[in-house]
Amino acid sequence: MAGNSKRKGAIKKTGKGNPTAGSGGRVRRGLEGRGPTPKAKDRPYHQAHKAAKRAEKAKDTRPKRRTTSDAEWAAGRNSVVELLQAGVPVAAIYVAEGTERDGRMREAFKLAAEQGLTLLEVTRNEMDRMTGGAVHQGLAARLPAYEYAHADDLLDRADDNKEPALIVALDQVTDPRNLGAVIRSAAGFGAHGVLIPERRAAGMTASAWKTSAGAAARLPVAQTVNLTRQLKAYQDAGCMVVGLAADGDLSLPELVAPGGLAEGPLVVVVGSEGKGLGRLVAETCDQIVSIPMAGQLESLNAGVAASVALYSISQARLT
Repeated sequence: MAGNSKRKGAIKKTGKGNPTAGSGGRVRRGLEGRGPTPKAKDRPYHQAHKAAKRAEKAKDTRPKRRTTSDAEWAAGRNSVVELLQAGVPVAAIYVAEGTERDGRMREAFKLAAEQGLTLLEVTRNEMDRMTGGAVHQGLAARLPAYEYAHADDLLDRADDNKEPALIVALDQVTDPRNLGAVIRSAAGFGAHGVLIPERRAAGMTASAWKTSAGAAARLPVAQTVNLTRQLKAYQDAGCMVVGLAADGDLSLPELVAPGGLAEGPLVVVVGSEGKGLGRLVAETCDQIVSIPMAGQLESLNAGVAASVALYSISQARLT
């Protein structure tokens, strides 16, 4: 029947059940161009876009600071007293049951009380276990895990002080006493921090703490996975990287001469007494600097070499 809209096939329907009155307007709009196709990285739901976002986030987020894996122990009456006298951070003092109270023990107790430290009494077997079988003489101190700074924190510290950066980097230095001596000199001569490799190098042990005479509590020590890569990053940030070696092309007096390199941002790399600077580290340095010495002495240990160089640099910057 004419006009009977209920007749099957009278009105065309889409797959969604919506009536369609002809195909003109809707088809024409569907055929219209939508402009150039966006790049994959600009499409919010594309994997390339998500990967770019992850990379950007990783670049902007500074890695977390590393800490030593375990607490460090100092065993023995003299060692504990020296740590307390030096102002080294100590978490607690442990005393073995039945230990004789001599003058050194009483001095340790007095210093602990003045610093508000906890005294804990344990069995001798327990103290043997905690200190790894060291000769503890009935007295031990537990140091908290050391929190290393990030390498970029050293540059930030220089910026905050409105000073040209002065950073000491150690290469292949495995003696913690040398590390402690370098930290002490760096703090005394105005450096902004010390950089050490994460592997095959001395870390912040009780021995390093003691040798630094507490300076490690005031000066940041940073760790890096790859020393060569970090030195290049410092160069990109505008620092001049100089390594100390006996066969340097530049002498220390030339380095600290008026208008010389010592007046700008500087990274001083110190190697071990036996091996010196590693090949890749030496090749990365902008200059190799030697310390003139009289007599037959060919090299200085890391702590002394760093002290001489840092003193000279500090005097040059003062004048």
